[in-house]
Amino acid sequence: MKKLRRTTPATQWPLFGLLFGKVLPAAGLAVVAAFFPLAAQCQTRGEPGKIDDRFGPVAEGQRVFTCGHSFHVFSVAILTDMAKAAGITNHVVVGVSSIGGSRVIQHWKVPENGNRAKTALRSGKVDVLTLSPIWLPDEGIGNFVKLAVEHNPNVRVTVQAYWLPNDTYEPIYPLQTGRKVDHNATDLAVLRQQHERYFHDVDEYVRDVNKQLGKPSVLIVPAGQAVLALRDRIADGQAFGLKTQAELFSDSWGHPMAPVQVLATYCHFAVIYRRSPVGLPLPHVMAASKNPNWDDKLNRLLQELAWEAVTHHSLSGVRPLIP
Repeated sequence: MKKLRRTTPATQWPLFGLLFGKVLPAAGLAVVAAFFPLAAQCQTRGEPGKIDDRFGPVAEGQRVFTCGHSFHVFSVAILTDMAKAAGITNHVVVGVSSIGGSRVIQHWKVPENGNRAKTALRSGKVDVLTLSPIWLPDEGIGNFVKLAVEHNPNVRVTVQAYWLPNDTYEPIYPLQTGRKVDHNATDLAVLRQQHERYFHDVDEYVRDVNKQLGKPSVLIVPAGQAVLALRDRIADGQAFGLKTQAELFSDSWGHPMAPVQVLATYCHFAVIYRRSPVGLPLPHVMAASKNPNWDDKLNRLLQELAWEAVTHHSLSGVRPLIP
């Protein structure tokens, strides 16, 4: 396969919120967003206060609330599909707060009379809260964690580490506009270096929040690591039907096509339920596409890459399978 190369500077950034608002309008986001879960030290429904083995599989369906943007909220519906396929019948989507191109603090600042996330957390009936910051710091994470733990000491909060939009890491918000990226021209070695900077920042931020809290209630969902691994497989010609990097994304920003949506959601499934997704059937979002390349072989690869990313991450809450 032809070597990938970088052809655009890494200093230009577009305004996420504008594009996200166009690509996923608020109404559509609200519908898709109404599904999703979280994981760390979980409360077993029916037995408030009981905490299971931190590293053992979570047997009970989790009550999940999701706050996110278009690189995250698609997981809500797909995760529900996966939980059902895994025999988890009581997985519950408590609610969703969806804001295009959002930082977590924007969800926190939604007016009190319409803030569904705060209302749900104050009820104590949320087992998992899923968050997806753009860049850090983002004080909304700490605010939500404190509120969630106050009303359910066993709640778990997940923070999605995602794939870098526009294939570059420029932690500035609001983001700059005007950048166009050819994903097929991206140098994957450079991309990996930029992701490592981003992953380091996310890890350190989560560790600090947990340190202030005094317990590991906040977990990382390593979706970005899994996407990087898939991109490496494509470059090596070992991605079962996926031939180019551009097949993964619907635009230069990196809005995900179905394989990336499924891969990211397998990561969420693995973190929330602390069990391998390997063996689950082809998700509806891929099967319904009628794309002959999005088949069981590709699905198995996505499952394996997700499980590898989760079990190799020290902050996922899942016992690693390697020393």
